[in-house]
Amino acid sequence: MGCAGSSQSKADGTVKKIRKPKPWKHPQPITKTQLIQLRDEFWDTAPHYGGRKEIWDALRAAAEADLSLAQAIVDSAGVIVQSSDLTVCYDERGAKYELPKYVLSEPTNLIREN
Repeated sequence: MGCAGSSQSKADGTVKKIRKPKPWKHPQPITKTQLIQLRDEFWDTAPHYGGRKEIWDALRAAAEADLSLAQAIVDSAGVIVQSSDLTVCYDERGAKYELPKYVLSEPTNLIREN
């Protein structure tokens, strides 16, 4: 018998479905290149703040995938999705993983580069 909290299912037995984050605005308009740099810096440093590297890797793959593939990735990695936009997740050991919106979607004030 496992713990009641050891499953990613909610109390009613349904898995929380992933959805796209709500539109958001960066404090200053940024270019796609700057956004990619922010994302790379986050993913490079995130494992140093706790949690398991394989979960961070799964979350990165999910963040960079389309919704149906992202759902399959988090389900197979045993990630417990607290916020359906993936901003707050847990692993099966209870470690918390917080993802900033900029790794999950583009801001509304993204500067399009030519």
